[in-house]
Amino acid sequence: MKSALAKVSGAISIAIGLMSGVACAKEVTLQTVSLFQPGMVLSQQFERFIEKVNAEGKGLVQINFVGGASAVPPFEMGNAVSSGVVDMAYLPSPFYANLLPEAGAMALSERTTQELRENGGWELMNELHNKKMNTWHLARGADGVPSHLYVNKPVDKADLTGFTLRTTQLYRAFFEALHATSIQTTPAEVYTALERGVVDGYGWPIQGVLDLGWQEVTKARVDPGFYNADASILINLDKWKSLSDEQRDFLTKMGIWFESTNADNAAINAAEAKKQADAGMIVYSLEGEEREKWLHIAREAGWAAFEKIAPANAKILREKFAAN
Repeated sequence: MKSALAKVSGAISIAIGLMSGVACAKEVTLQTVSLFQPGMVLSQQFERFIEKVNAEGKGLVQINFVGGASAVPPFEMGNAVSSGVVDMAYLPSPFYANLLPEAGAMALSERTTQELRENGGWELMNELHNKKMNTWHLARGADGVPSHLYVNKPVDKADLTGFTLRTTQLYRAFFEALHATSIQTTPAEVYTALERGVVDGYGWPIQGVLDLGWQEVTKARVDPGFYNADASILINLDKWKSLSDEQRDFLTKMGIWFESTNADNAAINAAEAKKQADAGMIVYSLEGEEREKWLHIAREAGWAAFEKIAPANAKILREKFAAN
């Protein structure tokens, strides 16, 4: 009798072990990086996404956050997710424009993420990510977060003659159309460049200046803002294809939820502007004709530069992403 019970018990243990093995094999962990260090205001939307996926995806999908720019250099993150060194990345389009110039349309976008999903803009952008970068464009964050020019010299018109500005590919055409000299650096180099007077200012979103400590070496922000501080959740396409339908459906659902949190950005933008003011930063606000000129040059210079770097798809992308 004891021998029979032992056999049954052993069989049950084996069955449980096999079931556990199935459950473990089913769950996938995605190794993930982000341009933004944890705790930064620009990181918080993605951090909430990770928390939600890990809470609701137990037994299905989990995310292991490897780190921010300290883990993978900012301009190498696109290569890292494209080649499969990491499975997922949260990254603004200017930091992988070398791989997919068309991604710049998201920063120039005048439509919400929801509008782009309805008018075919998201589908087109995803197809380009698939073909040219070997990634799946899961979702778009930082929608509704404008960029601004931050300066250490007065600005009273849409003319930056005599300014040397830190820039990325996103801002370069606009700043140069306003007659500024541009220098491209990583975010880590901006503080020192300002402190030493190598640059007179820089382009950056309304969010995150204080997280980087740049208010210590920045006198003013120029209003109005321009462009859109997009940041996308990208998944290596081979990894995406290796997932089950259930896993892909779950991540798609999580991506749409992530995009819904873009609605919080208006309040966050206002809070960040107040923090900048409390830190002593002043605002040079362009009004009337100068304001209209500023915004017009930003828009047209941005799209003109985009047409040069992505001529094959520029027209259709502008139709999808621009307001008119």
